[in-house]
Amino acid sequence: MQVEKLEKIVPEVIEKLGKLKSADTLSAELSWCWVSYQNDQNPEGVIEKSKEALAVFKEAREKNSKAVSKKLVESLEKALS
Repeated sequence: MQVEKLEKIVPEVIEKLGKLKSADTLSAELSWCWVSYQNDQNPEGVIEKSKEALAVFKEAREKNSKAVSKKLVESLEKALS
């Protein structure tokens, strides 16, 4: 995992999750984990919730390829690898 890349993309992921009606809870959880990470520098929660977000994004793209940009999915995958 590349923390620097994750730090750049998480705010965008939170914003996109907020726009997906089915992912409101995940958006709030990732947001909470993000603030927690900024305070204690422990990325475990951010990583876990980002992986869940990636699964949600992939599912949304299967239903509608315009729901989530391919670039966002690829950037998140790279940050988590």
